[in-house]
Amino acid sequence: MYMLRIEHPVPNFEGWKQAFDSDPAGREKSGVRRYQILRAVDDPNFVMIDLEFDTVQQAEALLAAMRVVWGRVAGTIILNPQARIVEVTETKRY
Repeated sequence: MYMLRIEHPVPNFEGWKQAFDSDPAGREKSGVRRYQILRAVDDPNFVMIDLEFDTVQQAEALLAAMRVVWGRVAGTIILNPQARIVEVTETKRY
C-alpha cells in the first residue's frame, strides 16, 4: 500500500474544505482507496491529507494532477503545498 501525504497551510479551513470536497482531481477515479484529513492542534489552518493507493503509479498520477490544481489556486486556497509518496511498511492497532 502507498500513501500520498500532502501538507500545507490554508488561509481559511472552511474555504479549503469546500474546495477539497469538490474533488477537482477525481480522487476515487484516480485509485484513492481512502483518505484522512488532519489538522495541527496548535494551528487549525495547517492541514495534512493522507491518500491511500494500491500502487505507486496511482499515487504519482494523482500527485501530478494535484500539481496542476495547485497551480490554479496557489496563494488563495492553499499556501506552499508539500507532498511525499511513501510506502506503508507496517500498521498495528491497539
